[in-house]
Amino acid sequence: MGKVYLVGAGPGDPELLTLKAVRVISEADVILYDRLIGEEVLNFAKPDCKLIYVGKEDGKHTIPQEEINKLLVYYASTHRNIVRLKGGDPFVFGRGGEEALYLKEHGIPYEVVPGVSSAYSVPAYAGIPLTFRGIASSFAVITGHECTGKEKRVNWRAFGSIDTLVILMGVKNRQRIAKELIEAGRVPDEPVAFIERGTTNEQRTVISTLREVASNPPEVKPPAIMVVGEVVRLQSDISQLLENVKNYEGAYHA
Repeated sequence: MGKVYLVGAGPGDPELLTLKAVRVISEADVILYDRLIGEEVLNFAKPDCKLIYVGKEDGKHTIPQEEINKLLVYYASTHRNIVRLKGGDPFVFGRGGEEALYLKEHGIPYEVVPGVSSAYSVPAYAGIPLTFRGIASSFAVITGHECTGKEKRVNWRAFGSIDTLVILMGVKNRQRIAKELIEAGRVPDEPVAFIERGTTNEQRTVISTLREVASNPPEVKPPAIMVVGEVVRLQSDISQLLENVKNYEGAYHA
């Protein structure tokens, strides 16, 4: 009987992998990995490791979740170390909890290796603090993806008084989300940031407002994170500060 590791690979930048994640990946006999796992991360695997792609896109599931669960049990019966490699953190909208329960029900030993979540790391890379003294003392992380036919929708009114909202997987529904938030009582001129491919070399930030997103949403491509709140107004100043620090360090080392 092998052991399954539910591992968070972080938001994209391979340097944000934890030391434990690197060790577990390097010892794995089998790795089942998601769509946003980069080649640089998979390069930590040993040469004879079996790599199995089980990624999902909106409307396109290479392997259904039920089959992924069964694969984890199967490989645990044939190999010693199995890694289920997920972007961000496995327990933040990564369905890691479902997989953990399935493994427990089938008597498979498992361990969770937390990862750096894109919910806070991507805004940080873009120069947006989720909390800031005098501006924001609370934040919430919400899924923007709702399955067709799902009975229980996100209750956007519950987030009307939260200072900062971080919405994952919400690009497709961004216009409807903005309308829902305005109806929930949020100020139409409240700033909104979309951060595409955060923490990678292709990161791009688009700044807008709830009113603009609700009426004429900006062009944004997934994967992207949506941040709503007054802290977005700090983005340009903090980004410039980070750039100045980077330039100073470069000049110092030169």
